[in-house]
Order: sequence, then structure tokens, then C-alpha cells
Amino acid sequence: MERRKFLFRSVQASALLLLSGTMFATVLPNINPIKPKKVYAHNLFFWLRKDLSAAEVKNFENFFEGLKKLPYQKNLRYGKPAGSSPRTVLDSTYTYNGSMEFETLEELEAYGKLPEHLALVQKYKPFFEKMLVYDTVYN
Repeated sequence: MERRKFLFRSVQASALLLLSGTMFATVLPNINPIKPKKVYAHNLFFWLRKDLSAAEVKNFENFFEGLKKLPYQKNLRYGKPAGSSPRTVLDSTYTYNGSMEFETLEELEAYGKLPEHLALVQKYKPFFEKMLVYDTVYN
């Protein structure tokens, strides 16, 4: 008999928790709706000159390391093409790709005007024959 009471109370408690959780979840979005935060991505693609030595190509990574030290940008990562299987939609002709994130469009644009940023671009510009930038906003 005691065991039955215990099981009945356990079921009651579980039902109460489930019901209150459902009610709370229903009311919560109306109290404090969560708005997705926008992320501004800055994606860089570089085609280095063909006449660079292996050491010069490796030295180009210092461009990205310098960018990592600048304000505003977050999560800077860089690399080379992955070596994926060739497909008609895949472009693996670039030498290096870098990507970073910004919290606002204003920070992204301020970053592009930083004297330190402009100096790094000027220093490493002789290394590449082509550069493309893709800026994207993610909601």
C-alpha cells in the first residue's frame, strides 16, 4: 500500500513538473523574446603570385597573424584549399582564405579603416596577384 502511494505521488509530481514546464515555456517568449544576434562575416580570398618561393608563401601567413591582433574582429581563421574532390561548383584556385566575424557593420567598416590594417595590406600586397572579399550578414 505504501509503495502504491509513493508511485502515485511520483506520477503526480512528474505531471506537475511537466505541466509547469510547459506553461513556463509558453509564457517565457512573451516575457523576454530572444532575438537572434546578427553576425557580420568578412571572408578574404588571395591568389598569391606564382613566382613566390615556398618561404615567401609561408611568410604570407604573417599577414593573418597581424590581422588577429587588431580590434573589432573575432574568430579569425585562415587556411588553404581543403583538397576536396573536384566539382564544377568548387573553386580551389585561391592560395589562402581568411575569415573573421564582427558584431556590427560599423565595427566591420571601422576595422577596414584602421591604420594598422591598411599598413598590413600595403606590406603584403606585393605577395598577391588577386584578392576578393565577401562580406556577409548572418541572422
